[in-house]
Amino acid sequence: MYSSHVVKLNDEAATLSLGEQLAAILHPGLTVFLHGELGAGKTTLVRGILKGLKHHGKVRSPTYNLVEIYKLPALYLYHFDFYRFNDPLEWEEAGFREYFNQDSICLIEWPEKAGEFLHAADLHIWISYSQIGRIATFKAETEAGEQCLSHWQERASD
Repeated sequence: MYSSHVVKLNDEAATLSLGEQLAAILHPGLTVFLHGELGAGKTTLVRGILKGLKHHGKVRSPTYNLVEIYKLPALYLYHFDFYRFNDPLEWEEAGFREYFNQDSICLIEWPEKAGEFLHAADLHIWISYSQIGRIATFKAETEAGEQCLSHWQERASD
């Protein structure tokens, strides 16, 4: 059984900061599923991750394009949003399979819309509304995901 972790997010700045912290532990080859209602902060978290990875350009929501591609010095980061999929076959027909490789990090909003065509995630992150703002819950699903969470928790305790 892999571990999970919960973080309270009081505002948008806290979500961006969390993303920057996560950037330090993410590495090529990882797949991260982002879960949450519309407006919960999934894209804001991705903005923080990209800021932490030293991306200085604009970060757009991929809702209409399905994917935004970021070429960073050491890797490609693909930010997917499958909200508009009506059928899981759309993922297969879009030709995204090649994006999932050892040279990239894939962050996926609405992964359930791709159904069984999308391989398992290393990490799941759920962002949900709470009385204090938001709560982010992390769960590792693979050994690589577990190592990421362990590194993150070690960094947080320093």
